[in-house]
Amino acid sequence: MVKAICRELELQKDYLAGETLSSIYFGGGTPSLLNDEELKLLFLKINENFKVAADAEVTLEANPDDLDQKNLHTFLDNGINRLSIGIQTFDEGQLQFLNRAHNAQQAKNCVKDAQEVGFNNISIDLIYAIPSGNDDIWKRDLDMALALNTQHISSYCLTIEPDTVFGNWTRKKRMPAIDEETAARHYEMLMETLNINGYDHYEISNFCKPGYISRHNSNYWRHEKYLGVGPGAHSYNLSSRQYNISNNAIYIRSLDKDTIPYTLDPLDKIASANEYLMTSLRTSWGCDLDYLNLKFDVDVKKLHNVYLSKLLKANLVLLSGNLLQLTNSGRLVADKIIEDLFVS
Repeated sequence: MVKAICRELELQKDYLAGETLSSIYFGGGTPSLLNDEELKLLFLKINENFKVAADAEVTLEANPDDLDQKNLHTFLDNGINRLSIGIQTFDEGQLQFLNRAHNAQQAKNCVKDAQEVGFNNISIDLIYAIPSGNDDIWKRDLDMALALNTQHISSYCLTIEPDTVFGNWTRKKRMPAIDEETAARHYEMLMETLNINGYDHYEISNFCKPGYISRHNSNYWRHEKYLGVGPGAHSYNLSSRQYNISNNAIYIRSLDKDTIPYTLDPLDKIASANEYLMTSLRTSWGCDLDYLNLKFDVDVKKLHNVYLSKLLKANLVLLSGNLLQLTNSGRLVADKIIEDLFVS
């Protein structure tokens, strides 16, 4: 797999048209399984084929049970300067309900170990509205996250997909469906708690201490170009998207023949406008309606004048000149607002 990814890096060297990389992200699957030799090879190929900024943000995703002092040192020594750890919850019962491989103590210890090794840019993932939980458990999760003093927190409502174990359980009444009132209440608790404790709420699901925005994810939300390498990876160059095949065996066989197995999806102006509207409205900096008009010839004010007036009156959005932003109340129903503002 590493050999195939290295070959794809060589074949994709011109995709970003010589731009300098501001971020590198090892995500998807289990990149924490990479050893010292494999990391060195990947970084060698990245630097051979791309110009990397001296202060680039380099993130690695990991689960708590994947991390120990030895591999944390390996990651740091190879240039990883940010960790994104999938903790989900610090509650033992909820971890068992979610069928996570780590326990509550590992969830706490992995963050402390990373801090002791020298990582000073750590993000943790938390999930709320878990059916086995309640407000008190969620409050304890938030309190523990604050006590660990991480620079970044990403938090998501539990999503139950139809063709999963949870989906089957819900359909057979073995597990209750996600309660929307509980989800809204937990999200409000999340916003209030992190705001009071000095975290910037810069994207619907993301909070950071000042100066610790995820640069990599912000590039997506700011509509910047990016290259994804590996099975299932997505790339975007402002005019099209491409998606690598998710099948590992086919991916490796194709790269052995110097072929990248991907599907190309050209984007027209309407699709690009809707994508910008969706990603920008999720952020604290909001959607620039002038940019939408100039870049994609889409006048949201003209198209949705009555609806925008309703949103403003209900205090769901703010409109400062031509900058449209969601309020905290609007963030609770963000998907509905964004869908209603889409153009066709």
